[in-house]
Amino acid sequence: MLDSMDAMIFASFLVAVFVAIPQSARAADWMQFRGPQGLGLAANTTLPEKFSPAESVVWKVSAGPGKSSPVVVADRVCMTAAEERELVTFCLDRGNGKLLWKRGLAQTRAESRHKLNHAASPTPVSDGKNLYVFFSDYGLLSYTLNGKERWRMPLGPFSNLHGMGASPVLAGERLILACDQDTNAFLLAVEKDTGKTLWKADRSDFTHAFSTPAIYQPANGPGEVLVPGAYQMVGYSLETGERLWWMRGLTWQPKSPPIVVGDVLYFNGWAPGGDAGQQADLPPFADVLKRADANRDGKLAPEEIPADLKHSGSWGAIDLDHDGYMNGREWGFYRARRAARNSLMAVKLGGRGDVTGSHLLWRHDKSLPDVPAPLHHDGTLFLVRTGGIFTTVNAKTGEVFKQGRLTGALEGYYSSPVLVGDRVVVASENGKVVVLKAAAQWEVVGIHDFGEDIYATPAVVDGGMYLRTAGAVYRIGAGK
Repeated sequence: MLDSMDAMIFASFLVAVFVAIPQSARAADWMQFRGPQGLGLAANTTLPEKFSPAESVVWKVSAGPGKSSPVVVADRVCMTAAEERELVTFCLDRGNGKLLWKRGLAQTRAESRHKLNHAASPTPVSDGKNLYVFFSDYGLLSYTLNGKERWRMPLGPFSNLHGMGASPVLAGERLILACDQDTNAFLLAVEKDTGKTLWKADRSDFTHAFSTPAIYQPANGPGEVLVPGAYQMVGYSLETGERLWWMRGLTWQPKSPPIVVGDVLYFNGWAPGGDAGQQADLPPFADVLKRADANRDGKLAPEEIPADLKHSGSWGAIDLDHDGYMNGREWGFYRARRAARNSLMAVKLGGRGDVTGSHLLWRHDKSLPDVPAPLHHDGTLFLVRTGGIFTTVNAKTGEVFKQGRLTGALEGYYSSPVLVGDRVVVASENGKVVVLKAAAQWEVVGIHDFGEDIYATPAVVDGGMYLRTAGAVYRIGAGK
């Protein structure tokens, strides 16, 4: 029999064990970037009419520097950060915001990246029992929901001018990661429980991109991984990594993730120089060499490129191997870049081979987002563009329903819109959380100023919105 002291110790042990074991994940949890299937939908929930840093806040905690979005798994809210040369993964208690665990990894290298990118940009993904994270300055890691490391896979270094940005996604037992870069791009599938490589698809005919892939599971046939890249959308077999189909005509360096609704893929691609009327038809490399290669070394120095063929973009974006010259491969990509066309497109899924001429349903090319993903709800696509331009588009035809400015929040937008009940919520770069009526003829119903930058996309679960700003994580609304 236990004496009173032993009984107290034993009781404390049981409480500690109970707290440490996470609850089971639920179907409504937000376990990847933009939630279930990456669609950004939380239709069966609501938010308070008024909220701010001081109103309708269940909890607020400080967070390390990072731009990854929160994921919500059972009783945990998890994300990544990078601080003091350390790559950090951490989980908070969903109920009170208390830090449950934090794991650091030494940042032994620092990839080149755009000022808007970050060492902790990719969002974690969970299978409901474990967490999977990607840092471009290291590679892939997996933790239990209690913070125990399960496996790690070093990757890189990467040759991406602006740094890597795609988040990992899960499909059954496979963890998928798109690694598009200027040289040696690839698509990777690993076994989620061991980190063992299942297949690796070569994408060396692509340059840098940042889009998180989408998963398509048709009623009949193999599952597919849908990857937007420079100038092409490609569908790969989820089972083997085989290239099943492709569609030409995308822009260069796509950033927005695609979404799958039924058997239709929607994708927004925007990059500088790709708007209507900005295209140029450049000659083949052999013709340029004849005209401009003064020293006949078979490559082009910056000063050799004729003025009428030059572009205002940076030299680093076209000198892909950074040797100071352009070779035939690099000219081919540069030529394709100058001809690239920004667009929002709808693609009928289920094709094989080159489907460019057969499966494009429609294309729209006006006032497109740079980074934010499209949101689909009730036959309408919702788009937000930097400058505070908000557009609704008919998902069947590509026809614009309504376009206007978000007066009071005319600024940059990098966070993607999400549906919360009958409202669309989108956060601006400068911290304005805009709430709109989720309808083709949208209306702004509120603007809530959080006073600091927001790049992460909110997670929404059971009436609670988990919002990451530059310095904090908030839980807004009651939730459970």
